[in-house]
Amino acid sequence: MLKWMLDMVKSGQKQSTPAFKPHRKDRERLVLHGLVELYINSGKPVGSQTLKEHGFEGLSSATIRNYFSKLEKAGMLEQQHSSGGRIPTARAFVAYAQSHQSAKSISGSDLNLLKRTLLVETKETHRYMEQAAELLSELSGCAVFLSMPRFDQDFVIDVKLVEVDASRCLAVLVTEFGLVHTELLHTQKKLSNHALKRVEAFFHYRMTGLDEPNLSEDEQEIAIRFYKEVMLRHVVKTASFSHADLYKTGFSKLLQYPEFNSSLALASGLSLFEDEHALEKLLESCNDLQCLIGDETLKDCASLICPYSVQNRRVGAIGILGPKRIPYPKLFALLKAVSELISEGLTRNLYKFKITFRQPGESLLLEDKRGNT
Repeated sequence: MLKWMLDMVKSGQKQSTPAFKPHRKDRERLVLHGLVELYINSGKPVGSQTLKEHGFEGLSSATIRNYFSKLEKAGMLEQQHSSGGRIPTARAFVAYAQSHQSAKSISGSDLNLLKRTLLVETKETHRYMEQAAELLSELSGCAVFLSMPRFDQDFVIDVKLVEVDASRCLAVLVTEFGLVHTELLHTQKKLSNHALKRVEAFFHYRMTGLDEPNLSEDEQEIAIRFYKEVMLRHVVKTASFSHADLYKTGFSKLLQYPEFNSSLALASGLSLFEDEHALEKLLESCNDLQCLIGDETLKDCASLICPYSVQNRRVGAIGILGPKRIPYPKLFALLKAVSELISEGLTRNLYKFKITFRQPGESLLLEDKRGNT
């Protein structure tokens, strides 16, 4: 029915079936949606003549201006200059976005790429989720953020030591599921690069039982202390956690939008990512596809968020952040496709590799079968 009304408004032709004209509010909504869509594509204020030339030939410029005036009074449009065109407000974007939340159209090439990436057998669950976020950012042209549960049976498989200065070094831990995190370690004496490599080799020896390194007495003492400290920190971090694991990427994608040309605008747009508590609450509260545009947290930005599940249990959510001027129908369809494929892929892999998971607040002291503790 909506398509018929839009065709009639655009063409100005009388229709025999159905035998009634769309209500004034419907025509008003079509004009609003047409303006929002044109503004999304051009980024420029839209005048009555411009809208008329882009699909609304059946309406006179005077009629379109009359609709503009009513929409402006309703808080849907604003005019930067008295003689200029109109631009949509946050309320207009919300109305437009809500009418497209059921969009399902996604290109065949994008869908095939998503399936090849997300419907794979892998035990590296953290790496899998990060790849999903990176791919969504690439396809959407937006920043992406997600929350994920804590996956159990995840053991440290590699440790790299990097010198920071004379009294500190950084331990980079890589787990079996693809998680990478760091720990800062202190030492009372500077370690040479060769000594640091031998201490690193000690970690490998303790985790595998292979290739015991030849350490001096001082190096042995430091290696044992470092090993116990790093592994105990990992056990504590794994066994109990109160906040969801978050992953954020695609910040540089925002630079392509004129709205973020200034450093102040970019910093304002990314302020959500600096407040991890607010970001976690935003993701945690998402139980269905939702769209947030221009509120106090997002300001001049828009965010689309969708939950994903494992065995029909909601375990996390994934979101897109961009300017208000984004292609909502395309991104709704893309986000839903990613959510569905993540749900399917994670469920398969957790079942296949017998992996369990926990969410914030759930505590479990893991027994490290590799002797890491």
